[in-house]
Amino acid sequence: MLPLAGTLEAPVRVRPQPSADDHLLAGIVLLAGLFLALALAAPLGALLLKSFQDDRGGFVGLANYLRYFETPALIGSLWNSLWVAAVSTAIVLPLAFGYAYALTRSAIPLKALFRAIALIPILAPSLLPALALIYLFGNQGMLKPLLMGGTIYGPAGIIVSQVFYCFPPAVLILATALSGVDARLYEAAEALRASRIRVLRTVTLPAARYGMVSAGFVVFTLVITDFGIPKVIGGSFNVLATDVYKQVVGQQNFQMGAVVGMVLLAPAVLAFAADQWAQRRQTATVSARAVPYVPKPRPGRDLPLLIFCTILSLLMVGLIGVAAWGSLITFWPWNLSLTLANYDFARFDSAGWGSWWTSVRMAAWTAAIGAPLVFVFAYGMERAKRLPALVGLVRFAATVPLAVPGLVLGIAYILFFNAPENPLGFLYGTLAILVLNSLVHFYTVGHLASVTALKQLDPEFESVAASLKVPLWRTFLAVTLPISLPVLLDVAIYLFVNTMTTVSAVVFLYAPDIKPAAVALVQMDEAGQASAAAAMAMTILATSAAVKGLHLAADRALAHRTEAWRRA
Repeated sequence: MLPLAGTLEAPVRVRPQPSADDHLLAGIVLLAGLFLALALAAPLGALLLKSFQDDRGGFVGLANYLRYFETPALIGSLWNSLWVAAVSTAIVLPLAFGYAYALTRSAIPLKALFRAIALIPILAPSLLPALALIYLFGNQGMLKPLLMGGTIYGPAGIIVSQVFYCFPPAVLILATALSGVDARLYEAAEALRASRIRVLRTVTLPAARYGMVSAGFVVFTLVITDFGIPKVIGGSFNVLATDVYKQVVGQQNFQMGAVVGMVLLAPAVLAFAADQWAQRRQTATVSARAVPYVPKPRPGRDLPLLIFCTILSLLMVGLIGVAAWGSLITFWPWNLSLTLANYDFARFDSAGWGSWWTSVRMAAWTAAIGAPLVFVFAYGMERAKRLPALVGLVRFAATVPLAVPGLVLGIAYILFFNAPENPLGFLYGTLAILVLNSLVHFYTVGHLASVTALKQLDPEFESVAASLKVPLWRTFLAVTLPISLPVLLDVAIYLFVNTMTTVSAVVFLYAPDIKPAAVALVQMDEAGQASAAAAMAMTILATSAAVKGLHLAADRALAHRTEAWRRA
């Protein structure tokens, strides 16, 4: 049967050919995937493989894991880590909630000061509160009689130090959760004459519950993976973090170190997954029409909260003050005269001030390379329209470092980069591997900050530029980058400060001529040179604070420039 004359054929859809901009974005995504594969996935794979091998490299299946769970001391360390983390979390959460509530839901004075004091521990190495507690309650401590025969070495010292160390991130998370509560709910509760307790129970706490969950898992993860505090004040109380150190550094038992590392990774991954769930639920509760809450003065609420914040602030400043005082003591506890000799680090460590300079260079390179790299990779993932499966995989890989403890990443780097057959082995024992390790360790926060900033930009910028035949890279340099400079600077400062203060990962990777300051601090404390260790901790704190101060000044200048640019 012949077709009818004039029959219209179905139009053929022509798929648009990829443009040069599409190829550029796909190339960026591929580079990001290759970077994360080599710097994260491959080392973690080497760690997992090592946990199934014997000392000769032969496959032994689950024998190492069975030996681990049959060793009472190692199982005891796992239990110690879990219950210490649980107790620390149970203490931090109510304290941080009260502090964040005062900052966001009250009319107390000096909020900016209280907020700044709460963030000071972020600028210091985790070992600083442990050193201060030893000066106060150690065997020769000034306030040791208050313990009535007890000891600060062990779980008590670890918990108190971890509360100080983990307080700032919990306050930041809870303050963000509380600031997102819709003011209209409080107006409705006031119109219905609901009591203060009922408003707290039915409005404030439900709105912040996912923030509480997120803060709880963040604190739990920080405690269970921290190495510095239990190393300084833990005494004979073993935890997973110190077990990893003993197995790798003390006994050179990399097989069992890999097993302990995988065990240490498990609770961190579970906490990370729960935290991601809580963050998604928290975001879903925020309405686009929400009205910001402006607290009104109420003495019955504000005065107790002011006293509460004042006490916590004095305790935090007091611990830092004790560490600063201890750094100036001639010879603790017999000669309490003040001296600057403890800052002559060459008397206590062969590297002298060189370890501080190594940390500054390591942090500076991490910030200078990491911030642009993270931002460009995030830009490629957000703007790429091709290869959606690859983009999703790389985006997931970018969030994985947040769940990997520093100690685990450090062991993984030893096993991967120190392997004889690895062509990248030339990096081992150099400053470059310390920079790479720090960048990967803190990658996720910078990535999330960059993605958040990019989502706030109007995509019409790229659309208009494309219609005018302007290449994507020119639009990026002329529009996207200038607007995003404040976020880029924030990421750089975050990388600098955290690299400056970290000890958990780099403790396995340094060489004698590139020893970071935090590692030198640990070694000084091990040698009984408490005052020199305190001096190094205060030096790290002063360096981080100085850089943060420069950041605030630059941030104000960039804010004025960006606002003028937007108006133009």
